[in-house]
Amino acid sequence: MPSTWILLLAHGSRRAEWAEPFHTVLQRVRAARPDCRVELAFLESMTPLLPDALRAAAQSGCRELHLAPLLLGAGGHLRGDIPRAVDAVVREHPALRVHVAAAAGAHAAVVDALAVYASASAPRV
Repeated sequence: MPSTWILLLAHGSRRAEWAEPFHTVLQRVRAARPDCRVELAFLESMTPLLPDALRAAAQSGCRELHLAPLLLGAGGHLRGDIPRAVDAVVREHPALRVHVAAAAGAHAAVVDALAVYASASAPRV
């Protein structure tokens, strides 16, 4: 089992079907990164919640975890909730190193994909 993880993080919803695109992303990242264990966690309403996923990683022997927030902007979750959750779990499991990436929306490829989507959302006249 790889000791390096990529943990995808989505917001969460009370509607199960809301998570379907994130499970597709999970499968694609797993296929692209067989050198890492890749899992999906949520901030609220769905499981596993972020703290539980971090603890599971630490308890399974993960030493290096790369947290990829699948969020468009760096709002309150990235500035407060996520660092607090990470800090709390790292205090419990000091051997775990967690690297939090920028919000997905800060990545040029995501911005480009959104622009393509928005441009294609209305028929050309």
